[in-house]
Amino acid sequence: MKIDFEHNQSAHCENGVTSNLLNYYGLKLSEPMVYGIGSGLFFAHMPFVKVNSIPVTSFRPFPGVIFRRVTRQMGITIRRKKFRDPDKAMKALNEVVDKGIPAGLLVGVYHLTYFPGPYRFHFNAHNIVIFGRENGNYIVSDPIMETPEELSYDDLKRVRFAKGLFAPNGHMYYTLEKPGDIDLRTAITNGIKKSCHDMLAIPVPMFGVKGIRYMARKVKKYPEKLGPEKASLYLGQIVRAQEEIGTGGAGFRFIYAAFLQEARDVLKNDKLLALSENMTAVGDLWREFAITAARIVKNRSNETETYPVAADILFEIADKEENIYRELRKAVD
Repeated sequence: MKIDFEHNQSAHCENGVTSNLLNYYGLKLSEPMVYGIGSGLFFAHMPFVKVNSIPVTSFRPFPGVIFRRVTRQMGITIRRKKFRDPDKAMKALNEVVDKGIPAGLLVGVYHLTYFPGPYRFHFNAHNIVIFGRENGNYIVSDPIMETPEELSYDDLKRVRFAKGLFAPNGHMYYTLEKPGDIDLRTAITNGIKKSCHDMLAIPVPMFGVKGIRYMARKVKKYPEKLGPEKASLYLGQIVRAQEEIGTGGAGFRFIYAAFLQEARDVLKNDKLLALSENMTAVGDLWREFAITAARIVKNRSNETETYPVAADILFEIADKEENIYRELRKAVD
């Protein structure tokens, strides 16, 4: 049984899954539009949450949030389920798919057999779509892959119940209905306002623009506080979160810049075009930070590539992003 489902590649898994699922129901939204309406821009540096004893840095909201926000803006009712029993989770998936309903799943990356070995790591927030079963295997639309893939029953069950931080617990989500009349202007405006709030107004200093500055202060003091070896591990994990987990700091800024260009055409607001260019420039700064940090971690840096220099790039990013979000909020108010 194979559902007539169109697989399209994307830069980020949840954007791609959301776009592909909505496309199946006749609502064509690009990946940048999904990301912007879903308020995917976020930042958190949380020393109290650790993986392998290293603080967690995140450039995205919790998994599933973008899908939930977009469908809510579109007025679409969704179904979301988690499970304790792996066999019951697989049975529920079979029932949904056999009814001709493509199902989104949250899975762990490490045991995805179609991933090349170097790209497998312990990350439990990857999104895929199952849109059929053939010859004992499940047909997978993984948005970061060029073509559909396949997983066996045992392999799919394993990644659905991967262990560790943010364990997916068989998380499955889908919709049963086609979108009705869509107010795209309102959805775009609400998405922008939510992103501005999340990056400017969360009072806890570890989130949003405040969080970038908070991390910058930490990075600046890494060598003296942690010693050379531990400092390198901590900085390396930030780069990994930015460049390897999801699309990270720079990639997300480029996607959001593309969203602002599309939003400008819908809202007929030329201010968004200039802010799109500013966001692209910030993406370039995030990439500059990653390159500088990577050279430090690999001991290939020179006297102009130090922890304080890397921290200064983060401070500059925070200042520029704060200005963008303030101007964005004015533009759509």
